[in-house]
Amino acid sequence: MTPKNSNMGRTLVALIFLFFFNIGSSYGDDLDLLLSFKSSISDPFLYLSGWDSLVNFCHWNGVTCNNSSRVTGIDLSGKNISGSLSSSIFQLPYVEIINLSNNQFSGEIPSQIFAASPSLKYLNFSGNNLTGEIPRGAKSGLETLDLSNNMLSGNIPEDIGSFWKLRVLDLGGNLLRGKIPKAITNLTRLEFLTLASNQLFGEISSEISKMKSLKWIYLGYNNFSGTIPPQIGELSSLNHLDLVYNNLTGEIPPAIGNLSQLQYLFLYQNHLKGQIPTSIFGLKNLISLDLSDNSLSGEIPESIVQLQNLQILHLFSNNFAGEIPVGITSLPSLQVLQLWSNKFKGEIPKDLGKQSNLTVVDLSTNSFTGKIPDSLCHSGSLFKLILFSNSFEGEIPSSLSHCKSLRRVRLQNNRLSGNLSPALTKLELVYFLDLSGNNLSGEIGDRKWKMPSLQMLSLAKNRFAGTLPGSFGSDELENLDLSENYFTGEIPKSFGNFSELMSLSLSHNKLSGFIPEELSSCTKLVNLDLSHNQFMGRIPPSFAEMPVLGELDLSENQLSGTIPKNLGKVASLVQVNVSHNHLKGSLPVTGAFLAINSSAVAGNELCGGDTIAGLPLCKTHRSPIWWFLVTCLLVVLALLLILAMFAMFVHRTRHQLGSINRDESEDGKWELQFFDSKASKSILIDDVLSSMNGENVASVGRKIVTRQVNEFDSIPSSVWDEVAEIGKLSHPNIAKLIGTCKSEKGGSLIYEFIDGRILSEVLPALSWDRRRKIAVGIARALRFLHCNCSNRVLVGDLCPENVIVDSKDEPRLRLNLPGLVMDSKCIISSAYAAPETKLRKDVTEKSDIYAFGLILIELLTGKGPSDQEFGSLENVIEWARYCYSDCHLDMWVDSMIKPSASSYQNEIVQLMNIALHCTACDPSARPSASHLAKSMESGLRSRSRVLGLKFSSTI
Repeated sequence: MTPKNSNMGRTLVALIFLFFFNIGSSYGDDLDLLLSFKSSISDPFLYLSGWDSLVNFCHWNGVTCNNSSRVTGIDLSGKNISGSLSSSIFQLPYVEIINLSNNQFSGEIPSQIFAASPSLKYLNFSGNNLTGEIPRGAKSGLETLDLSNNMLSGNIPEDIGSFWKLRVLDLGGNLLRGKIPKAITNLTRLEFLTLASNQLFGEISSEISKMKSLKWIYLGYNNFSGTIPPQIGELSSLNHLDLVYNNLTGEIPPAIGNLSQLQYLFLYQNHLKGQIPTSIFGLKNLISLDLSDNSLSGEIPESIVQLQNLQILHLFSNNFAGEIPVGITSLPSLQVLQLWSNKFKGEIPKDLGKQSNLTVVDLSTNSFTGKIPDSLCHSGSLFKLILFSNSFEGEIPSSLSHCKSLRRVRLQNNRLSGNLSPALTKLELVYFLDLSGNNLSGEIGDRKWKMPSLQMLSLAKNRFAGTLPGSFGSDELENLDLSENYFTGEIPKSFGNFSELMSLSLSHNKLSGFIPEELSSCTKLVNLDLSHNQFMGRIPPSFAEMPVLGELDLSENQLSGTIPKNLGKVASLVQVNVSHNHLKGSLPVTGAFLAINSSAVAGNELCGGDTIAGLPLCKTHRSPIWWFLVTCLLVVLALLLILAMFAMFVHRTRHQLGSINRDESEDGKWELQFFDSKASKSILIDDVLSSMNGENVASVGRKIVTRQVNEFDSIPSSVWDEVAEIGKLSHPNIAKLIGTCKSEKGGSLIYEFIDGRILSEVLPALSWDRRRKIAVGIARALRFLHCNCSNRVLVGDLCPENVIVDSKDEPRLRLNLPGLVMDSKCIISSAYAAPETKLRKDVTEKSDIYAFGLILIELLTGKGPSDQEFGSLENVIEWARYCYSDCHLDMWVDSMIKPSASSYQNEIVQLMNIALHCTACDPSARPSASHLAKSMESGLRSRSRVLGLKFSSTI
């Protein structure tokens, strides 16, 4: 080889060596950065277990490389990873995509990430627990920046305009405040802008027109004010405009009609006024139009016929007037039509529904007249028909009686007449049927009802006659109102089979006979109104055994005999009216009768003393000699009482053996273990046995409640140790477990008595302020149990039946081990149990959080897991998610708190968001008890926590 060739060979070898050296060096750099990131996080499901230096990182889970084996992408979304964000992965020189969304990352975002990652194009941190401010930008090549659904605070950085390549910017669902910086209009390539659910304020700048590429604007759930800038009409590519739940004023600018690509226009819950610009009815691509909850007026023009792609039209809660235009019947895609609470009049177009696929029609609270069109269910898809509080007349169309898709029907307070079609009483999917306040007539007792889904039926204030039906073909009936008709005959004994019935009103009819004892079998009955009939005989003593009876009205009948004494001992009973009957004897002096109004007992021959409802004394006047004898007798009784108390003290002293007391009774030998030193000194076995027999007041005046233990013989001794741990707890939102009582025959848990009622009983009457206080109290109790106890205690059977609401609206959790007590309605297999919970050992902190989420949904909507109105959706959680994402607030919030919804709208929306996170199928996606309590305490008062309106894939 010549010297020249030799030199060339050595040079080639050197170049090859340098090439592979650089590759190896680059490989090592990327490897070190990835391993550094792994060391900074927690990976409970070991998704990153394959991140091992012995394996090429290009084959690691979530890692993508280019042809030169350099890392270009990291996708670890939804892997339950926690920890702080390490800056190492942002130093990868070729990385273009970083997706860490829907995890549990916390802490602040590293301040230099944008400068450290010049190649980064896609960054997604959404659905984590990140705090602090958004880092300042740089001349970055980012195209997508998604920081939504965290707890970021502060202002949107002024230099946001430096992200000049951005196409997607999502900062929604945080705690951002202040005004939108003007520099944001420099993002001329931006297509998707979401700033919803923050604390932003100020006006929407007219310079938004510079952002010509915008396709999506979502600024809802903030505090923006001022008018909608007309310049927004210059955004020719816009197809989604959402400015809901703000304080926008003025009129809708006609320039919005220039947005020829617009498909979704949402302006509801603002303070807009004036008419709808006619230009909007020329938006031929419009799919959904929601202008509800404003102060808009005027009429709907016939030009609405141009909206051939319109599927949803929401104009409710405004001041619209005039008639429904005939052109609306020619909209082939129309599915949802909601015009309620306006000033519309005239007749509904007779062909409405013929050319459409209507599923929801709500025209209630207007001034419509004429007949209900026969075509509303022409498509066979109509499931909700709401026409109440109008002036419709004529018969209920036969087409509706055969509309098999119907689920919710409200036609009350109209002028409808005629008989009830037999076909209408066989609609198997209808769960809510209200025909009250009309002129309907005929007999309904001689037909076979077949409505297996029926929960609520009201035929009140009509002209129905004849006997009552023995059944309505449903085991789910909760509310039955047949009042103010002309029904005759007796109450069928089969009414006692309505096991789910909570309210029954048969008042103002011509019913007669005896009140059947079988009604007391309706153990969930809260309200019973049989007034203004012709019932005779006695008040059934078994009414005193109804566990949740709250209101009882038997007035204006022909009842006789005495009032059952035990009726005054029904703790849940708060209102009674027995006036204008033939009742005699003394009035009970306990419970609801203590402060009963005189009008509620008038028209009888009752007595009770001048301190009780103004009734006369039950005993006649006695002579002075009699008074002397009585005085002597009282003195003797007082002496006997002192002796009895002394004997009691001796008895107690004799049988107290530290914290464990052993005693005997007629029922055998008993062992009492107390966790409260005062209780061990004041409660005897006789007190406990009395409580077990239903008498909740101990002989020394201390009130207790006992709960019988289930399958006592099979309980291992270790369980009693766990019960003792519960007995050590002291918290204002937890009912005190005082002790246990055991014998050869069984055992009981002994609790302090709380002057209150269980949550499921009081919930229907609670205001929003009271519900909010209860929700916060339960969250505090869970935080205490899971974070502050030396030994963490699991609830395991959290449900409304185990939450007592005291007189100050403080919730008190009555704890026990899951499945331990016989009367617990919240056993592990119940609807309040998390999906992953199959056995007692499966109960965790996250399963308690799941149950809390269900209670929170119930506080917000009034709907619990047992409700059947969810259509094709599987359960109340799926229904709540659907309502939250697709429906207006008024469509899902409980009617009892609806008057407060406008004042607390953001608060209510945030709480529903928290509830849906708590009930995520994946336990790792649920918040911790500490995080939950913090969100509930601070977020409700100051909106310091907004979780956002979007859901992660794990929910």
